[in-house]
Amino acid sequence: MFEHRHAPLAPRSVFARRMLQSAAIGIAFLVFSLCIGTLGYHVFVGLDWLQAALNAAMILAGMGPVDEIRTTGGKVFAIVYCLYSGVAFLTTVAVLLAPVVHRFLHRFHLEVEGKK
Repeated sequence: MFEHRHAPLAPRSVFARRMLQSAAIGIAFLVFSLCIGTLGYHVFVGLDWLQAALNAAMILAGMGPVDEIRTTGGKVFAIVYCLYSGVAFLTTVAVLLAPVVHRFLHRFHLEVEGKK
């Protein structure tokens, strides 16, 4: 069979750069998500910009809304945004942890390969 040799573990500086890239992507995604929520609360619920941003941030953080929603459009938006926020949270965690998990699995595979 074919023998497959893996590249050595990347230096810490490369790993740190990958972590910073993942953090930047995660932050950008959260800012994008906050902007969507703020716009939605402003347009569909009729809140002023600051109050809309507060509600969006609270939903995105998993804390729940601050203001009562009275309009049908606002309620529909809140349902969709709440579901989106749950997925956004999980996606952000995955993006942040990806370099750590990759490094762990790579190191583990190198150790197993070295014991053959």
